[in-house]
Amino acid sequence: MLVALGWDAGWQDALDATSGDGAPGRVIRHDGVAVLTAFADETRHLHLRPAVPPLAVGDWVTADGTTVLDLLPRRTLLERLDPSTGAPAVVAANIDLVLILCGLDRPVRAGRVQRFVAQARDAGATPVLVLTKTDLTDDLDRVLADARAIDPQLEVLVASAPTGVGMEALGERVAGTTMVAVGESGAGKSTLANALCGEDVATTAQVRSGDAKGRHTTTSRQLHLLPMGGCLIDTPGVRAVGLSADTATVEESFDDIAELALRCKFTDCGHDTEPGCAVRGAVDDGSLAAQRLESWQRLRGEVAEQAQRNETKARRRRR
Repeated sequence: MLVALGWDAGWQDALDATSGDGAPGRVIRHDGVAVLTAFADETRHLHLRPAVPPLAVGDWVTADGTTVLDLLPRRTLLERLDPSTGAPAVVAANIDLVLILCGLDRPVRAGRVQRFVAQARDAGATPVLVLTKTDLTDDLDRVLADARAIDPQLEVLVASAPTGVGMEALGERVAGTTMVAVGESGAGKSTLANALCGEDVATTAQVRSGDAKGRHTTTSRQLHLLPMGGCLIDTPGVRAVGLSADTATVEESFDDIAELALRCKFTDCGHDTEPGCAVRGAVDDGSLAAQRLESWQRLRGEVAEQAQRNETKARRRRR
């Protein structure tokens, strides 16, 4: 069971480095005052000690019969900004892939995709764009071309659970990994989770006909085992993607622009109206999409604004 959940030699080394005698297990659901945790031979709820850091679905912990004793060091951690507080909120831990689901019953929004991509790379995970509801578009080739233009580095797959299109390729891609599915409500996360798991593990619902928006059928994060090997963490849909990342992560997501910037006349070029700007030159000659430069500027601005807000809050706390 531990191997099926993702246990490997690296986790064993981490366990050996702890001073406790607890048994290892993986958090598969967070219930607020307790966490549902899977062990080698059983699954049970554990109480949380004040000394243990806040846990996330996907965490590896050690425990005695009823209580979490220790948290093993995380390999990756996916976060987003909590819209109510502006602070980072943990989504999932120790993930390999972030599946960004976009239903083709609505436009694929480049800005939303790029925010998810930045979040995934900031977490240390690999983003994969999955276009769902392929039966609802008349020009899949054009949609695919537009999606690939959002980020040249981004892997793009198609998958329709009702028709079976792309499901075999998706299953092969995710086998043996821990992945988290993200996307707005109604994008098909629950339907895809059920198809990958081979059983109804998540509730599904119809989207509104007027704007293709969905209800939050998934209300909590939960880890499911996949029959082909690996784990899927299903998450509630989001209306807005709060970006929790730094400037370096944004630059990594736009390394084509960063490479062009090395040829700019000025080292502090903002790629706006400065003379000798290689990035603007690439836009003018068509080798760089203007939309991609606009997205880079917008995400950098959001990160800078968030950093300023965090610094203001820190000063207030110090005072």
